[in-house]
Amino acid sequence: MENTQDLDHNEAMIKLRELIDDIDTCMLVTDLDTKPLKVRPMHTLDTDSEGNIWFFTTKNSSQYTDIHEDRDVQLIYSHPGKTEFLSVYGTAEISEDRTKIEELWTPMANTWFKGKDDPNLALLRVSPEDAYYWDTKTNKLVSLVKIAASSVTGMSADDGRKGKLNL
Repeated sequence: MENTQDLDHNEAMIKLRELIDDIDTCMLVTDLDTKPLKVRPMHTLDTDSEGNIWFFTTKNSSQYTDIHEDRDVQLIYSHPGKTEFLSVYGTAEISEDRTKIEELWTPMANTWFKGKDDPNLALLRVSPEDAYYWDTKTNKLVSLVKIAASSVTGMSADDGRKGKLNL
């Protein structure tokens, strides 16, 4: 993966939203100074026009407690089937905004929560400060063909790109 393509402002926001929409589940890392890392999967609800990334959480969860102690978080998105990866470092904030909960609520959320009026339900908003991505220029099948061809010819497959998202 030789091609570096840093993206700025609008292009960076488009790429961020494109990757998150495609992957939609990430690993949330809190309490970044602790080892082993505190990591748990989170389903992304939305990436708003300002780049904020939204999740539902509960007030009795470890992430809720961790974020009240240290707001720095890392989000790791991975879609190995498409060879897409995204790392987002940012600041987290807990919200109980009932209007926003109503806006983001879907029937699928009933799987994890006791309804949108659950008093234990809260929102987690991550405001990105730093983001990096890795993806391919083509789909997985074409990438595999390029890799196979490069192993025979000795030439680079040159199918990947990576870069910083300057939001």
